[in-house]
Formats: sequence, C-alpha cells, structure tokens
Amino acid sequence: MDIALVGIGKIAVDQHVPSIAASPDWDLTATVSRQGSVEGVPAFDDFDRMLEENPGIRVVSLCLPPVPRFDFAARALKAGRHVMLEKPPGATLSECGELENLARAQGLSLFATWHSREADKVDAAKAWLADKTLRSLTVTWREDVRRWHPGQDWIFEPGGLGVFDPGINALSIVTKILPVPIHLASAVLRIPENRQAPIAAALSFAHPGGARVACEFDFRQEGEQTWTIEAVCDEGTLLLTHGGGQMYIDGQPTGETEVGLAGEYPRLYAAMAALVRKGGIDMDLSPMRHVADAFLLGRRETVAPFDF
Repeated sequence: MDIALVGIGKIAVDQHVPSIAASPDWDLTATVSRQGSVEGVPAFDDFDRMLEENPGIRVVSLCLPPVPRFDFAARALKAGRHVMLEKPPGATLSECGELENLARAQGLSLFATWHSREADKVDAAKAWLADKTLRSLTVTWREDVRRWHPGQDWIFEPGGLGVFDPGINALSIVTKILPVPIHLASAVLRIPENRQAPIAAALSFAHPGGARVACEFDFRQEGEQTWTIEAVCDEGTLLLTHGGGQMYIDGQPTGETEVGLAGEYPRLYAAMAALVRKGGIDMDLSPMRHVADAFLLGRRETVAPFDF
C-alpha cells in the first residue's frame, strides 16, 4: 500500500522511515514537511496538494507535534484516507473522540499508536502479571530532553505535554500489562518558571486491590537514561528495563535484551496494515486519560528555569 509521511523530524527519520522501508506492506510515496525530506521520495510542503495529486495514497502517517495533528488527521479522513497517529494521538481527549467518530462515519481505519507497548518484553510482562497478586508497582522514567528533543521548545508549550511526552510511554505500558484498571489519586507537577509544561512529575494511583502504584518522571536526566517498571507481587518480582526491552523475574533475565526502540515501529506498521485490511479502528486513549487527570488533579510546583 502507498503511504504518506507527514512531519519529517527526528522520530520520523530515526524510526518511521526505516520501518516503512523494511516493511513488505508499505511503499513511502510522499512526504509533507516544511523542512525535512526523504531522499528519493516526492516531497510536498502543502498537505492538501499532496492529497489532491496522490489519489492512490491510501494511508497517511502523522508525525507532527500534538497540537496541529487534529487538523491534518481530519483533512486526511475527509479525503478518504486511513490515518496513523504518532503518540500522543492528539492534544485533547475530545478531539481524539471526534476523529474516531469521523473515521467511523467514513468507514476508515484510525490507529492511535503507542510504540512502547510494542517493546520486546511487554507482552511477556502482561502474561506474567495476569494471575499474580500485586503489592506495588513503581515506574521510574528519567531521560534527557536535550538529547531526545533538541531545541524543540514546543514540547514545553501548552499541548506539548512536557515530561509527559516520554511519561505517556510508561503509562502506555502500565495500562497494557496490569490486569485491572487503575486511576490517578494524586500528582505533583514540577514546572520551570519560564515554561508552561512540567519538566518532572510524581504520580500516585488507586489500585482496586490496594497495591501501591507510583510513577516518577523527569526530563533532566544526564548520562545513562532510566526507563524501568518494577512490580512486586506475592509470587515474585518483575522488573522491566530498557523501556520494556528486557525483563527480569526475581533478578533473573528472561531472553535477550532489546535496547532503544528496536522492533517497536515495525510492529506498529504491521498492525496498521492489519487494521486497514480488516477495516478496524484502534483508539485506546487510556494512557492519555491518566495524563489529562494529572493536569486536572496535580499540584503545581515552580522549579528553576530551563533552556535548551
């Protein structure tokens, strides 16, 4: 199937482009960006012109920041194209709901992707936890915004999510591996005095079985990056590291370690191809609901200014 990629930034170049190129399902036949391009692929700076001139493109994959994403997604759906959304799928829950309604009305596929759910050991962690008695689950997600979003001031503007841009990855794993739903009980949002979105956050959740569930997110980590989830159960302790790429049970590793985002985006594009073929929609918004609740319920603390 022919596919267009919109927004040629770091994540598109590093993950989307090579995943499409390696896939038997897709041919990248157009890009839309104000700045970036992909060698050998027709490049457009006008989205509507790309749609008009390429009626054979069935699918549009959107790698734009969250705030402008709704407008592009709605235009693509109204033009009869299936749509794949980079995480988070939008800037608000309401606009995501509107996109789903539009896709259903048009008979089109819509996919809110959560790439961290495709990390190598996430499914194994879900299976292990399915019949366990959870006592505590602790998420530690610390990374360097300067490394992953160099100079991207939009991430600290309204709608940019701040530290929840990576934090929502952790929440996407948690909402997949836990066998029961949880909801936010309290949050602390640490916001630089010169920014609009948090650079760090601490979250506490209510668990129906009484387990302690807590998350610590920080965008100021230097040196080694930390992406871990530890689940302490009556039957043993599970530890996910490398963002879900490695799993330990009671300190013993299970399988080989997959680092970085290895395998995650190829699996997302395979899932999108399956959705298009069967006419399906996947718009699970549970990770985004937790973030929205944190902004609703969280206590704000002002911290030192931050500049790239």
